[in-house]
Amino acid sequence: MDILGAIGLGLLAGAAGTVALTLAEKIEAGISGREPSTVPGQVGAKLTGRDPKARPDVAQRLNPVVHWMHGIVLGAVAGLLVFAGLSFLPATLVFFGLVWGGDVLLYRVLGIAEMPWRWNRPELLADCGARAPTPRRPAQCSSLSTGPSSVTQTRSSSAQRSGGLS
Repeated sequence: MDILGAIGLGLLAGAAGTVALTLAEKIEAGISGREPSTVPGQVGAKLTGRDPKARPDVAQRLNPVVHWMHGIVLGAVAGLLVFAGLSFLPATLVFFGLVWGGDVLLYRVLGIAEMPWRWNRPELLADCGARAPTPRRPAQCSSLSTGPSSVTQTRSSSAQRSGGLS
């Protein structure tokens, strides 16, 4: 397979993965009572030079766009890892590190979240996919799914992020 084929298949896989994880998160949120994530829209607002707190309407409009773009484009990253010849476990570890680490740094730079070492254990576990049910848990796993909870939600720490953009 050539590089364009790997990217194309990755984009398709990213779309399929975003569908699957979005459905899983909707089910999880229905069970846990967690509010839907708004961090993708907050990131989109900040990246376009708008304040999501002053313009929540902008963040709300951008939320699904950023969510889906993030998930689909990350599929291309996964496709490139396959193209590079990485086997499943190394590709998974590299992908997780790139996505989760990148999201954490982006949210910190944008002022949406504290660094993970300031989060409590249930927040960190939930953000990384364990989905440990706690009353004040973050919304989603940033590296794998539809993203962080609302900045306006209260967290047990000052970090107001829970997950990734997608």
